[in-house]
Amino acid sequence: MMKLDQVTEHLSALEGVHQREQGGLLRWTVRGRLVARQLDDDALVIRSGFTEREALIAEHPETFTVAPRFEAHMMVVVELGSASSAAVRGALDAAWSLQTQGRA
Repeated sequence: MMKLDQVTEHLSALEGVHQREQGGLLRWTVRGRLVARQLDDDALVIRSGFTEREALIAEHPETFTVAPRFEAHMMVVVELGSASSAAVRGALDAAWSLQTQGRA
């Protein structure tokens, strides 16, 4: 299980990540590019490459899913109440890395 404040704490430790609230929900970006955003009280969407997303779902089906509305997007959904904290942190780190690659 992972809580939203743990997500906030983890992301705030990553260089360049900015948090803001939009419509009552949290959103984290780096250099204006989405890393993760809150969907509701218990779910997040995390930026992920398609190959990485499939691996996350295969390795941690209790933690990661893809809602039909996100199938065409480079995102994976996390249900925090049943999430592996280590897997979520890894996915957040990968999203941060994806959004900062080749960026000066």
